[in-house]
Amino acid sequence: MLAMARRVTKAVIPAAGLGTRFLPATKAIPKEMLPVVDRPAIQYVVEEAAGAGLTDLLMVTGRNKTPLENHFDRVAELEETLAQRGDEEKLAAVRAPQELADMHYLRQGNPLGLGHAVLRAHQHVGNDSFGVLLGDDIIVGGDELMREMIRVHEATGASVIAVQEVPMEDVRSYGVVSPRLVDGEPERVDGFRWPCVRLAELVEKPEPEQAPSNLAVLGRYVLRPEVFDVLEQTAPGRGGEIQLTDALQVLAKNPDIGGGVIALVFDGRRYDTGNKLDYVKANLELASQHPNIGAELRAWLRENIDQLAGPPEA
Repeated sequence: MLAMARRVTKAVIPAAGLGTRFLPATKAIPKEMLPVVDRPAIQYVVEEAAGAGLTDLLMVTGRNKTPLENHFDRVAELEETLAQRGDEEKLAAVRAPQELADMHYLRQGNPLGLGHAVLRAHQHVGNDSFGVLLGDDIIVGGDELMREMIRVHEATGASVIAVQEVPMEDVRSYGVVSPRLVDGEPERVDGFRWPCVRLAELVEKPEPEQAPSNLAVLGRYVLRPEVFDVLEQTAPGRGGEIQLTDALQVLAKNPDIGGGVIALVFDGRRYDTGNKLDYVKANLELASQHPNIGAELRAWLRENIDQLAGPPEA
């Protein structure tokens, strides 16, 4: 018999990647600490989790990730200097990260994939349902997305993943899902802000001709603790890594184990800050919304867009 879903307050943030796509910038600093406007990328993810009520956070890190821990810790000397200067705005900005949530840290050890990083969190999470937020992804309105995913989980008892439509030629970069069919139609789960469907299949990074759909998994999950038992038995998959997608496939096909898996089809914007173009786009969008520089930036872009266009394409 399935356990009743409990209120979700814990989350895991995998952040052990090497950031090779941003070398040489990430030679000496973690990719998650690259600034997006005036905050490191990882702070947006932590703010998103905290905004959704996930305030017990475990960050799964690797070597050379100490700056992540330092960022969410106090720097008494800096705070004292800013206080003596009377610079209340900067003082509040420096203190804000440490006040977001209860932060915990764990080394992944061997980099054996996302599934392995999640499995390492078992001792901290225990028998509670929990969120997973990938440290690379900034989602505009992400706290609203996570709140709705938690609501779906608490109402249904199922694990919940966020998905989004992508061009079919891009599916090889994602985990891809296929809805469960009833009388030839996707099995919908109604009553929520975004469309939700029960899943029959998940495939990690398929070729376009083998993909079951163009619904790609975003870096946001709300998972039941049964996923840990499945991950313990999950063999390395694509890339020789333990894939979280493979474990979710087991849960989707065996709803008696953990209530099945529901996909929430998100229609907002998501930026992969490990991708150079998405990183620049995230900076532009968030800077254009910034209370201090947004209006001036938007005016500058309107005036200079033609000059920024570059030479005509051949």
